[in-house]
Amino acid sequence: MLLWGFFHHLFSPLLLEVVMKGFGCASLRRRRRKSSSGAAGLLWPLLGACLWASVVGYKPVIIVHGLFDSSGDFVNLKRFINESHPGTNVTVIDLFDRGASLEPMWKQVEGFKAAIYPIMQNAADGVHFICYSQGGLVCRGILSTLSDHNVHSFISLSSPQAGQYGDTDYLKYLFPQFVKSNLYHLCYTALGQMISICNYWNDPHHRDLYVNSSDYLALLNSERSNPNSTEWKKNFLKIKKLVLIGGPDDGVITPWQSSQFGFYDDNETVVEMQHQDLYLRDVFGLKTLAARGDLILCSVPGVEHVRWHSNETVFHTCMEKWLV
Repeated sequence: MLLWGFFHHLFSPLLLEVVMKGFGCASLRRRRRKSSSGAAGLLWPLLGACLWASVVGYKPVIIVHGLFDSSGDFVNLKRFINESHPGTNVTVIDLFDRGASLEPMWKQVEGFKAAIYPIMQNAADGVHFICYSQGGLVCRGILSTLSDHNVHSFISLSSPQAGQYGDTDYLKYLFPQFVKSNLYHLCYTALGQMISICNYWNDPHHRDLYVNSSDYLALLNSERSNPNSTEWKKNFLKIKKLVLIGGPDDGVITPWQSSQFGFYDDNETVVEMQHQDLYLRDVFGLKTLAARGDLILCSVPGVEHVRWHSNETVFHTCMEKWLV
C-alpha cells in the first residue's frame, strides 16, 4: 500500500495505470473497434474511386498517430489527401489509441509493423508514410527494422526525431511532480523506460545517462553501441524521400527543431541538424539522403502542435507533392 501511495503521488492516474500494467498489475481497456456497414448506394462511388486510383496510380498512404491521438483525429488530413489525389487508399492505423500510446515504443513498433506490413505487401508500387508527433519515431523504428519495406515518402509531421526536453502541458499532466530538469531521475530507469515519452526523453545535461539508459532513441540514433546499426541504416535508406515538417510555434516539441533533427547542446543552445554528430557521421543515413537530394525540410510558422494534421496550408505546402 505504501508503494501504491508513492506512485499515486508521482504519476497522473492514466500514467499510473500504464506503469502498473508494465508490472503485470493492471490492464488498460481495449477500445472497441467500431464496425460499420456501408449502404449499397456507396458501392458505385467507391468502385469509381478505385478505378480512378488504378489509372492515376497514387500510392497508398499510411498514417500513424501520435501521443493520446486516435485514428478518428485524422479526418481532415484524409480529406485533404483525397481532394488532391482522388481515389488514394488512405489508412489511419487504429492501434495504441489515447492512453495506450504511453506503451513502450518498441512494443508500439511491433504492433504497428504487424498492421502495416499486409498493406505494403498489397502495394506493388510502394506506399507513403505520414507519421505525426510520437508516431514519427514509431515509423523510424519500423523503417529501420523492416528489411523489405517499400516506403517511398516518409513524412515526419512535427515529430521529436532528436528527442524531447521541455516543460510542456503534456509533461505537467503526466508527471505532476517533475519538471524537465529532474525528469531524468525517472526516465533513465527501468521503470521509466516502460513509458513511451521516456524512451525519447533526451536531457542535454545528462547525456551519459541518456545514452546508457534509453532503450529506443539512443539505439535508433546509434548513440549507443548497436550491433544492428549497419543493417538498420541500410533498411532506413530504402525510403525515397524524407520530409521533416515542424515550426517555431509548435508549443509541444521542444526544441521545435527536434522535428528536423536539431537539438540542444549542454547550454540549451539549439544545434541545427547539419552540425549534429549523427548527421556529420551519417550514422543512420541523414547525410546520404541529403546528398541524394532526398531530404526535405519544411518549416511553417503559426501552427500549434495539435493543428498540424488539420492545417490545409501545411498539407499543400509540405506534403501534397510527395504523395504521388
